[in-house]
Amino acid sequence: MSSQSNPNSKSAAKKEAKRLEKEAKLAAKAVKTTNNNDNSGDKRVKVEKKKEEEEDFVNTTPKGEKKDLSQPMSAGYNPIAVESAWYDWWHSQGFFKPEYGGKNAEVFVIPAPPPNVTGSLHIGHALTTAIQDSLVRWNRMLGRQTLFSPGFDHAGISTQSVVEKRLFKSEGKTRHDLGRERFLETVMDWKNEYQARITNQLHRLGGSYDWDRVAFTMNEGLSKAVIETFCRLHEDGIIYRANRLVNWCVRLNTTLSNLEVDQKQLTGRTLMSVPGYDAKEKFEFGVITSFAYPLEAGERVVVATTRPETMLGDTAIAVHPDDDRYRHLHGKHAVHPFVEGRRIPIVTDEMVDREFGTGAVKITPAHDQNDWEVGVRHGLEVVNIMNDDGTFNEHAGERFKGMKRFHARVAVVEALKEAGLFVETKDNPMMIPICSKSGDVIEPILKPQWWVNCKPLADEAIKRTRAGELIITPKQSENEWYRWLEGIQDWCISRQLWWGHRCPAYFVNVEGREQDKNDGKNWIVGRTLEQATERAKVLAAGQPFTLVQDEDVLDTWFSSGLWPFSIMGWPEKTLDFEKFYPSSILETGWDILFFWVARMVMLGIKLTGRMPFKEVYCHAMIRDAHGRKMSKSLGNVIDPIDVIQGLELEKLHEKLVEGNLDEREIKKAREGQKKDFPKGIPQCGTDALRFALCAYSGGGRDINLEILRVEGYRKFCNKIFNATKFAMLKLDGEFVPEVNAKPTGKESLVERWILHKLNIAAREINTQMGERNFMMTTTAAYNFWLYELCDVYIEAMKPMSDDKSPIETRRSAQQTLYTCLDYGLRLLHPFMPFVTEELWQRLPRRPGDATPSIMVSRFPVFDEAFVFEDADREFDLVFAVLKAGRSLAASYNLQSDIQFFIHAQDDARLIEGQLPTIVALTKGCKSAVVVNDSKDVPAGCGSSVVTKSIVIRTLVRGLVDLDREIAKCEKKLDVARLNLSKLAKFENETLPENVRLANEEKKKTLEAEIMTLEASQKMFADL
Repeated sequence: MSSQSNPNSKSAAKKEAKRLEKEAKLAAKAVKTTNNNDNSGDKRVKVEKKKEEEEDFVNTTPKGEKKDLSQPMSAGYNPIAVESAWYDWWHSQGFFKPEYGGKNAEVFVIPAPPPNVTGSLHIGHALTTAIQDSLVRWNRMLGRQTLFSPGFDHAGISTQSVVEKRLFKSEGKTRHDLGRERFLETVMDWKNEYQARITNQLHRLGGSYDWDRVAFTMNEGLSKAVIETFCRLHEDGIIYRANRLVNWCVRLNTTLSNLEVDQKQLTGRTLMSVPGYDAKEKFEFGVITSFAYPLEAGERVVVATTRPETMLGDTAIAVHPDDDRYRHLHGKHAVHPFVEGRRIPIVTDEMVDREFGTGAVKITPAHDQNDWEVGVRHGLEVVNIMNDDGTFNEHAGERFKGMKRFHARVAVVEALKEAGLFVETKDNPMMIPICSKSGDVIEPILKPQWWVNCKPLADEAIKRTRAGELIITPKQSENEWYRWLEGIQDWCISRQLWWGHRCPAYFVNVEGREQDKNDGKNWIVGRTLEQATERAKVLAAGQPFTLVQDEDVLDTWFSSGLWPFSIMGWPEKTLDFEKFYPSSILETGWDILFFWVARMVMLGIKLTGRMPFKEVYCHAMIRDAHGRKMSKSLGNVIDPIDVIQGLELEKLHEKLVEGNLDEREIKKAREGQKKDFPKGIPQCGTDALRFALCAYSGGGRDINLEILRVEGYRKFCNKIFNATKFAMLKLDGEFVPEVNAKPTGKESLVERWILHKLNIAAREINTQMGERNFMMTTTAAYNFWLYELCDVYIEAMKPMSDDKSPIETRRSAQQTLYTCLDYGLRLLHPFMPFVTEELWQRLPRRPGDATPSIMVSRFPVFDEAFVFEDADREFDLVFAVLKAGRSLAASYNLQSDIQFFIHAQDDARLIEGQLPTIVALTKGCKSAVVVNDSKDVPAGCGSSVVTKSIVIRTLVRGLVDLDREIAKCEKKLDVARLNLSKLAKFENETLPENVRLANEEKKKTLEAEIMTLEASQKMFADL
């Protein structure tokens, strides 16, 4: 079967997903248009009344108790009411615990990426929760023991930075004013407040975490794991101390990881403000300055730099060894114009680009990574000219000592001009490294730090990944994985902060011995002070000594890298570690694949001997509707709770003041909010939000989130709610579900069709969940509920379930409806946990079924007993007739008293048996009959060809302009004849059998269409 004719093929599935996405966008646009055009007083009153009803809802269910559903269903779907009480009940019943699934069941584990305690969750966290929890709930319903382990990250620099900002904003104090102990107490208060807030958000999002296993990266158990790791890696020679270049943030006074550094693109000359300077001061970036160094022999060499102030730390000039222009200067020296006594050697190095600038490069080993490497190769002097606070020290020369770095930049250029050494300044497109926390310009500075030798760890990670021990999806993320690991550099793990895990390293200060703190020779590590003391005694060799613990803390990624096994109790061999490690899957954003995932893999293999998880799934990054990165200063950061319960524009504005934005940023953010959310954020509910986020997840790198699309899925929730409400009316008080869900064999055609579609949906959802294609999964669930169950079966069963129908027909239709609702809600549950629980609890249970909750019920899987391929084909044909009839009636604007005459040569009996369904599913249809001959059709009918042997007609005499209809027939005839002539060109060509057969079928249908149109044209002419 070709993909064109197979609705379950991959190409057809992709087309369907695109169609649904387009449809959802159109629906969102329609909502927007309706909102913008809604000027009628009546509509406003209705909206306000509905809003009042929703706001008036009060949850009266005692915490942890099951919701009372004895009252009739509400008039309409209210997500706040529907989502109330269920989460606390699930938790109180122990459904979130892996033990609930039975001791011998297969295990499925997701270690939830721990959110930072810096603030509330944003919509990106909601995406993570939606995807992870859908996987957890799906696996739980498949009968596996599931552990969704929650936790929180202390987020060293981020948390310390935000608390310092708040402290200065509210009290005008710095952490140094408070002192280390009091400041850490303040940070812990912040952590407790935001951990509670985040926990509440995760409850609202429906994450089925085992809260009895909640972890925090700085609690006792995880801190023990950090100390053990540091000591083991140091003992194995993997952790070492060295004086190297690091990313230094002057504003925060600490080293930063590359992840904490943003690259700002400049197209040329740009004036920028810098934190720590007067707000009115602007400094020049995006330019390259050329100046001359005088040589001892009297010549001059021109060099160029984007950071002229660093020339005060220059210790060499490099040229390419094969550059003839400078061959005579090899081994000669220049004289530093501003630092007395410093001679600058001219060295040769192949890294120099002869075509760039003058081909001569200034070398500053202490303040540039490339220059540092040149300095190592040539044994150059390393001169650090900068203090930690960004001022210049004595090595910069007396003239510049004490200046701030960017004041020194201006002063150096002026001094070069005075000395006649300045050449020119030109525009220079470039990237500027910016601290993501403070906005400060990063400085490369030489610092003695603790480092991890990553090469042997990365090599093992690569080897095991290639061996198939780790699966990374999507494929493009796997390619990046190898690229990053193959080019890995050593990892600086020291941070000059107070909040974090203090390094378990001690400097052994031996009396009477000259010692250097920069290298590791006089440092020891210890799991406890006692162990450190014993080791120090060996180093001191009997001499008196004192121990001083390193003031630095460890990089947050160091403790986060232990997450999958530290939360299971490692380094102890706990029951959790034995049973739930390694994890089944890690789900995270592709942007931290290297920074976090690679560290977990490298450390997991090194410390436990095993991959920490079997699979990594990388989700897309959420951007706003315009494709912009979400930023507090743009006002486009979205709190998922605001989407769940809605928020007015004014209250959105008020939330900006709660943060650390300055007045200028607040003003800019307000404008952004006003543009994006002119009427605030509409109330969508958790289920719609989760479903939308999963529906967006189709393997791309970015998601442009449109809130109105989420609102469209709220309408889908409403459809499910109303469909179930209607169905409850059809399942009368005497209805009892059959013990067995299997078909009886007495079902009507439409019943067999819908059961087949249910079965196909179950197969598709399970397959796509297994392949982590969440867009296709939600598409399959959406299609079944909207286009098959609601649009077709529920409408088609109405005549079958009324009092006029035989009791056997009525009961069969009810049983089929019940099975579709029961299984259909289960299929939706992983994505929409609240509304599915609310509705499922209202359904009667099958005899002997004591399942307490939908979340612990069995997930539907493909079942041969539900395969009805003949019924699927036959009803699809009936439905094609039905759709052709609807289109025909719509083309003549018929809305009532519609009469159909169906001429079916080969399928008369099939169509005749389904006439009640055709009438029931066509709005305004009065009757439908099957005719044996076209002569039996009354004059004055419009027609539509369904297949080569089926034509549907409807009476339009007296309702249409005859001349216009004749012209329409002629136009359609022209198109049909043209298409037939195109097919005729292929008749003598050798074609694949399936193509030849398809062409023959098209030809017969076109010939039937031409014959019908000619007859219609003649009929209208005769009238």
